[in-house]
Amino acid sequence: MGQVSMWAAGVVGLIFLQCVSTFKLVCYFTSWSQYLVSSGRFVPDNIDPNLCTHIIYAFANISGNQIVPTEWNDASTYETLNNLKTRNPNLKTLLSVGGYAMGSEPFRKVTTSPVTRLAFVTSVVQLLQNNNFDGLDLSWHSAEQSDKRRLAYLVRDLHQLFARNQEKKRLLLSVAIPAGKEAIDKGYDIKYISQFADFLNFITFDFHGSWEAYTGHLSPLQRSNADGHSAASSYNVDFAVKYLKSKGAPAEKIIMGIPTYGRTFTLSSRQTMVGAPASGAGTPGPFTKLAGMLAYYEICSFNSGAKKERIMEQAVPYSHKGNQWVGYEDTESVQTKVQYMKNNHLGGIMIWTLDSDDFSGSFCQQGKYPLLSAIKKELDKA
Repeated sequence: MGQVSMWAAGVVGLIFLQCVSTFKLVCYFTSWSQYLVSSGRFVPDNIDPNLCTHIIYAFANISGNQIVPTEWNDASTYETLNNLKTRNPNLKTLLSVGGYAMGSEPFRKVTTSPVTRLAFVTSVVQLLQNNNFDGLDLSWHSAEQSDKRRLAYLVRDLHQLFARNQEKKRLLLSVAIPAGKEAIDKGYDIKYISQFADFLNFITFDFHGSWEAYTGHLSPLQRSNADGHSAASSYNVDFAVKYLKSKGAPAEKIIMGIPTYGRTFTLSSRQTMVGAPASGAGTPGPFTKLAGMLAYYEICSFNSGAKKERIMEQAVPYSHKGNQWVGYEDTESVQTKVQYMKNNHLGGIMIWTLDSDDFSGSFCQQGKYPLLSAIKKELDKA
């Protein structure tokens, strides 16, 4: 009887481990983070290969119907990144092509005809296989109505050629999808794309930022009562996830995005709450040096002497000090989002980015990668 119980317990434990492993934890890191100064500088050697299930390097570029490296040292970055798999054989690495900075025009050129698409897709397979990547992340941001069919056919052709080139291994295909209802409707045939993509990296952040005249959190989980029936009522994770599912995305293919950076504002009055008047972007951080955003490790420094608040109905924090205001994620909010992801039976969590978390553990007194570690801990719970 005791042996039977032990056997049953072992089976239950095995099933539990298999369930845990089904969630993806997809982590982007950026090519430009190597140029940040001092403690902000991030290179592949900073990566813990046991935290993420998939690591995506952003971004490759497009030139002459070919995928091409962007940085002068990408060859060595590719090698160092993929060597991490010797320390974690289950780790998958992908190369992302596109991004906001590249824009749509290069994608439009490679999708002019079936011939140009084939040339591009063939170059993708060659680059990935030659550099030991496990797949491609397609990041065609800001696709327009005229791009909708082009993007859909590109995803289909990538999938088909990946399926035909399995002599080494079956290459993975992910597609980055914006979370705004208007952006989805304009340029993304979600039902068609979902047939061919292995998973969708859903950009459920940047709902609010310094382009607006009032403070707002970049990634609120739920709608605010203050949103009413305005367009802002769709600017939250919950609405976005439900909308993407309604457009035909299978829940298990949706990888829900969490930012490891915050969006900042300069206040223009004594008000400090969500919706307070703002005159523009917040002051650039000492390492990232970009107006309107701070990496999490910069936020930890900002929070010394700042007033920390929590938007209870949206399950996210913000802080303010003087005329500076920042909405961001902390270990509590990311764990709440993982619980939401599980409750909605999604495929996992995506973070943007590894290099914005406190990867060195030098700033927040929460250990290395505090946000990512909190996410992984919550994912691993039964």
